[in-house]
Amino acid sequence: MTDPFEVKLYFAYTSPFSYLAMEPARSLERSHRVRVRFIPYGVNIRKTYGNLDSADADRRKVRYLYLDARRIAKERGLVIYPPKKIFSCRNAFYGGLYADHRERFREYSNRVFERFWRAELNVEDRGAIGQVISEIGLDAGAFARYAEIAARADLDECFAEADRDEIFGVPTFVVEGELFWGEDRIDWVIRRLDALGLRR
Repeated sequence: MTDPFEVKLYFAYTSPFSYLAMEPARSLERSHRVRVRFIPYGVNIRKTYGNLDSADADRRKVRYLYLDARRIAKERGLVIYPPKKIFSCRNAFYGGLYADHRERFREYSNRVFERFWRAELNVEDRGAIGQVISEIGLDAGAFARYAEIAARADLDECFAEADRDEIFGVPTFVVEGELFWGEDRIDWVIRRLDALGLRR
């Protein structure tokens, strides 16, 4: 039996559009003979949108993007509260990699996305991430050791793969090397998979 066709999805827990892309991405595994591989990718927010902490920063584009995200989220019964600062999600990524190695990525990510966007989880707090790890039935102590010893190398490899794929933002789907940036590109992804004869 051949392995299912791989679709990549580069994501970040601190990206509202990554949150919105997760369930449509998972639905691809039901509609098509594919496996979606979720790959962490860190976006330099200040480089992309400017120094949002400065008084003279042009925040109009960012405000609009959050407005769009909240409109889409409301239609899907999700909650998105714009964060009050720029968060690093390195520790959340470490948790996601740890959970993924143990086939619990979905349970972990569901909790992290939902709580972060409800302003109920500090993704920079490794202890809080460890609590989520415990909730999904994994060993928080083992996660802490992984975060100290092996996680950085694993995450660096994800970033290196993103560089090879020429990723510049999230969420980005990759189908046979072709990039589709944005959760609203899912229809194009579906058409590409249909053209490859992968519809179930």
